[in-house]
Amino acid sequence: MASQDWFDKDFYKVLGVSKDVSDADLKKTYRKLARTYHPDQAQGDAAKEAKFKEISEAYSVLSDKEQREEYDQIRAMGSGSARFQAPGAGSGGFEDVFSRFGQSRGGSYQSADFDDLFSMFGQDGGAFGSGRFGQPTGGFRGYGGPQRGADVTARTTLDFQTAVRGETITLAGEDGKPFKVKIPAGVADGQKIRLRGRGRPSPDGGEAGDIVVSVTVRPHPVFTREGLNLRVTVPVTFTEAALGATIEVPTLGGEPVKLRVAPGTPSGRVLRVKGRGVATSKGTGDLLAEVQVAVPAHLDDKAREALARFHDLEPKENPRADLMSKARE
Repeated sequence: MASQDWFDKDFYKVLGVSKDVSDADLKKTYRKLARTYHPDQAQGDAAKEAKFKEISEAYSVLSDKEQREEYDQIRAMGSGSARFQAPGAGSGGFEDVFSRFGQSRGGSYQSADFDDLFSMFGQDGGAFGSGRFGQPTGGFRGYGGPQRGADVTARTTLDFQTAVRGETITLAGEDGKPFKVKIPAGVADGQKIRLRGRGRPSPDGGEAGDIVVSVTVRPHPVFTREGLNLRVTVPVTFTEAALGATIEVPTLGGEPVKLRVAPGTPSGRVLRVKGRGVATSKGTGDLLAEVQVAVPAHLDDKAREALARFHDLEPKENPRADLMSKARE
């Protein structure tokens, strides 16, 4: 960064932190702001993009110990004074700096230039280094610092089971060269995977961009996801639901498990199988088996007669009574 801009830019104010902010709090504040104003969130909002550049510039300086010391020194010298004014023009704290050059240059203030000023601080391992003003040598960089390389976007479509278990896949880069992507277990549809430093290189020696992979997950014909839980709908017969039964329930990529259906189980009741959901580094979900009572579409005469006899014997309860009562409230 060209140091003359540091006089005008209050990086502490940009990030909303105090001058004695700790490194940990500085990082925490920056990450919060970066999530809010990141270009991925800005969606073409020029103001947010400009703000993101501003907070990134501020953090790049304040998070670097040497640059932060340089910045604080320069801001301290310029506090409450005009910038590099001639003697007698109210230059305040800079009069002492220029007078030191004046004494060594025959008392002439005009002989002191930026190179002299900054080399003074750079001597014997000083803060600024000996590079010329504005050049990215020593502690100084060009305006805004080295430019970060551009991000590269990519897309991939995964089958449901691959997304649940995770896998390393190979994609084609924009230059045609393949690159590997580690898909974490439990990746969700629409999620983005960021490969740090794998994007386009910086044009001037700065940080490389990222590869951002957008993931699409194909639906499964049987299972759906609810966070880390897997859900499956399990049909049961009327007699299994009424009298109770032990049934088999499929699991994703594994052997079926046996579940006990209690007598009188209605449609919609959920039976839980612990630990048979999505397993990730953050935890493991369950398998949720939702019971659905299947009504036979075809009955032979004997079955119809048996049901008629049951109808005569079943309790005379109206299953819709509570529904009607609530509807009238």
